[in-house]
Amino acid sequence: MHITLSQYAGFCDGVEKAYKIVEKASQNKKTKKPIYMLGSLVHNEDVVRKIQKMGVKKVVFEGSVKKTFEKIKGKIGTIVVTAHGFGPALYFFAKKNGIDIIDTTCPRVLKVQRLAKVFSERGSQIIILGEKNHKEVKGIFEWAGKKAKIIEDESDLKKIKLDRKKETVLISQTTQNEKLFQKISDELGKNKYPLRTRIEASKIKIFNTICDTTRNRQGEVKKMAKENEVMIIIGSNHSANSNRLSEISKGLNSQTYFVENEKNIRKIWFKNCKKVGVMAGASTPKWVIQDVLKKIRSFK
Repeated sequence: MHITLSQYAGFCDGVEKAYKIVEKASQNKKTKKPIYMLGSLVHNEDVVRKIQKMGVKKVVFEGSVKKTFEKIKGKIGTIVVTAHGFGPALYFFAKKNGIDIIDTTCPRVLKVQRLAKVFSERGSQIIILGEKNHKEVKGIFEWAGKKAKIIEDESDLKKIKLDRKKETVLISQTTQNEKLFQKISDELGKNKYPLRTRIEASKIKIFNTICDTTRNRQGEVKKMAKENEVMIIIGSNHSANSNRLSEISKGLNSQTYFVENEKNIRKIWFKNCKKVGVMAGASTPKWVIQDVLKKIRSFK
């Protein structure tokens, strides 16, 4: 049985950077303790557990920043902003209460946040393609002054009303499906501005803010799904980019299995199989990937 591991499998640059920042901060005596992490650094429970062992305490968001941290009894030294980013309310809260911030927001996410803020202040109509309940999307929405319209698919786009006299800006969650973004872009031009004048056309601004890592993984998983009999996608059920990879692979190869770690691997999947492809989401650490590969190799 031949196993092919994707060249893009494992932590992306943003996640790698975030993990190292938190690891270094937890060991630094100058870091104000205790350290609280607002949610999961990345959507991977193995990574979250490892970070908690460093002494970083995870806090579940309770709907508002004030409400969330009021439940903590005692001093708050430092708050970690996770790789998915957060809205401006957290930064105001920390400054007001003399709390340090360790910001691990992915640079790609920061770019989308800035676009949302700039165009919101210009009075533009902002459309965000993304999952309404995803942490990254909620943060982008807040940086847009909570005035953006969030859509998850083409049907959502058809439901929203746009003022054709105003500038319309399309941005995306960084881990969105590239194919869907292109469909939404085309739909925006054809149906929302079907007989647009040259002036109206200039009012549509499209920013493909899907990160390169996501784009590369999605392109490779399409190729791998066709070339291998069995596909293994490693990632958390809470990880948007991992779920996207699984969806794309399943659409091309019915023998696609989505696993969180080696404990989910089943021997029967590989019966009479000669070629296996392994892809992992951007929040999946190397040690989890190696454990999965070791488990698959044990079936030879």
